[in-house]
Amino acid sequence: MCWTLSLLLLLIVILGIIVGILFLVFRPKLPKYSIDGLRVTQFDLSSVNSSLSASFDVNITARNPNKRIGIYYDGGSHITVWYNETQLCEGALPKFYQGHRNTTVLVLPMTGQVQNGTVLLTALQQQQQMTGNIPLMLRAKQTVRVKLGSLKLMKMKFRIRCRLVVNALSADNAIRISSSSCSFRLRL
Repeated sequence: MCWTLSLLLLLIVILGIIVGILFLVFRPKLPKYSIDGLRVTQFDLSSVNSSLSASFDVNITARNPNKRIGIYYDGGSHITVWYNETQLCEGALPKFYQGHRNTTVLVLPMTGQVQNGTVLLTALQQQQQMTGNIPLMLRAKQTVRVKLGSLKLMKMKFRIRCRLVVNALSADNAIRISSSSCSFRLRL
């Protein structure tokens, strides 16, 4: 019993030392994301069933500040744009590899349809008239694999939340983003 506990404790200490050395060698940093542009290609209210059709092109910049760590973005991501509790549109990140110290700019097409779009359109117009802007939330779920040197680690999931404030939501107009902030959470 004593030998088993001693062996287990020794194993935990050795594992801790290995993790500490890897941390010092690779010095991992979290990737950084920003939304640099938003283009509304469609924002129409249907006269037949009063649904609102929305299509956005979202410009996202992904930065990997690590010197020796690469990131594999696997397929199956899910990205949504929300106004309050209403989902406006959805899309997905492409499958790609982001090397170390790399900045990747992505243009993501997103589409969606909102039932009872008249209520939403009225709320958006009131919001814009009262404050001069419209708050949006972009949420993303993505599975990634981290590459340490030539070693690929297990799959991990992360979530990104970006709060942004735009001046308007109308098709074929220049949309100005007045503020944008993104947070990142990693789950094993």
